[in-house]
Amino acid sequence: MGLNISVGLLDGFGLVMFLPMLQMVDGDKTASANDLGNLSFLIEGIKGLGFEIDLKNVLIFMLLFFILKGGARFLESYYRTVVQNYFVRSLRVKSIYFLRDFSFKNFVYSDSGRIQNTLSGEVGRVAGASNSYFSTLQSAIMVLVYSVLAFMANPQFAIMVFIGGLFSNFIFNVINKKTIEASRRITREGHDFQGLLIQKVSFFKYLKATGLIDQFTEKLKEIIISIDFNNRKIGFFGAILYATREPLIMTVAVAVILLQTMVFGQSLGLIILSLLFFYRALTYLMTLQTFYNTFLTSAGALENMQEFLRELEMNTEDYSGESIKKFEKFIDLNYVSFAYGDTPVLKNIRLTINKNESIALVGESGSGKTTLINLITGLLPVDSGDIRIDGKLYSSLDIKSLQHRIGYITQEPVIFSDSVYNNVTFWSAKSPENLDRFWMALEKANIAEFVRQLPEKENSLLGNNGILVSGGQKQRISIARELYKEIDILIMDEATSALDSETEKIIQENIEDLIGKITLIIVAHRLSTIKNVDRVILLSKGEITASDRFKDLVEKSPDFKRMVALQTF
Repeated sequence: MGLNISVGLLDGFGLVMFLPMLQMVDGDKTASANDLGNLSFLIEGIKGLGFEIDLKNVLIFMLLFFILKGGARFLESYYRTVVQNYFVRSLRVKSIYFLRDFSFKNFVYSDSGRIQNTLSGEVGRVAGASNSYFSTLQSAIMVLVYSVLAFMANPQFAIMVFIGGLFSNFIFNVINKKTIEASRRITREGHDFQGLLIQKVSFFKYLKATGLIDQFTEKLKEIIISIDFNNRKIGFFGAILYATREPLIMTVAVAVILLQTMVFGQSLGLIILSLLFFYRALTYLMTLQTFYNTFLTSAGALENMQEFLRELEMNTEDYSGESIKKFEKFIDLNYVSFAYGDTPVLKNIRLTINKNESIALVGESGSGKTTLINLITGLLPVDSGDIRIDGKLYSSLDIKSLQHRIGYITQEPVIFSDSVYNNVTFWSAKSPENLDRFWMALEKANIAEFVRQLPEKENSLLGNNGILVSGGQKQRISIARELYKEIDILIMDEATSALDSETEKIIQENIEDLIGKITLIIVAHRLSTIKNVDRVILLSKGEITASDRFKDLVEKSPDFKRMVALQTF
């Protein structure tokens, strides 16, 4: 703001020097300060410095003021860029950190399209809004500076132009309201578009194979056309502002000059000086309206960003509790219950998992196996009862410290669009020690030979979501990542479902090598993979109905015996 004021004042002082120069055009060798109104202090100040107000000195000081204005403009422009970039950078960093700490329970209910759109497209619109905001602020300051200078030169003229400027402002307010409405619609439709686009990429194979991709594409096209319509509407309003800006300025200026000269008999010289100031002021006023209208085109994005950040902040997890360094003894679930909304998923679960014990969770779909895993990993808080690790309540812990001790292999492999090495080591430095650990993890996951045959070996790229490798290879790379980490608990949620029988057998043997060395929690539909675990936990409708070694459970549980018989292994 200070730099903008400096720019306006220096520009105004440079313009003041035009009036003495005009006086000299009439034949005077020197100029008088009498015709400058309250701005005569400028000429008096130059005289006080020992300079005569002749053409040479007037031109020198005029040039000096505009050179200084250029310097101030450079500083203002560069500093504005620095501040604007800081704002956008801070917004992006705040967004990703809020998302990092966003509770999983609330994430489950969130709109993925909205999250994607807000953190990508909407941030871009807010960045544009910040540029328009700074430009609007700059224009407002310049209007103020030039209005003050004009008022000092000719108060009556200034008041009349000010009234004319207010009249033009009413016209723009109508356009601004319509712009805000269109902006909000663009934000809503942007959420829908991003959500559908994510699904099109995720389900591309299914849509292509079933011929539904045409229908899905048409749905995306409808949203694109609607967004285009609203963008054109905003462009139409912007064009009105752009086209009417100068005619409005001139209308106000001409009307006021006619009144001043023909009705009030004002001196044309003073009117010209005031007009110079007000032409500048009115230009910036119209520029202000244009930038403000552009700012309003992102009103929907700004409202959405504020609401989104507020929602993330209100649902952040608390990591201020005690930190867990290592899993030492046991995890104890004591009468734990959990529900999604009004739908109960787990009821009165009592379960103790000892260090280095291997357990398997089995049961029909919807029995609560994955939800139980989510509770054990601290992704979800219990509704009632409690969970303790080594006697410490989960609710009293920095849950992130516990999660660092957990390896998690899911049914859908998590593969990043990067190299094999970075996928397994999670971007660890390529030291000899890390390379040895990397290849050891690949050997345990039975994927080392495949990687050695790749053209770039460990540096080979896997493509978007691992599209360049098969489902089984993706799963083995995912398993290698967890084996690379230093963990106390390994959770396998249907981790071998995408593997062929031979590969599954090899990995199963490797996993069985870990029994007794690490705590294993396995969710399995393929019961052949859990024959040698220490305990099998049978769940049904959110409750533990039986628990024992595999062979003993076959004998004592008719339900489990039937499950084994159906798989005939």
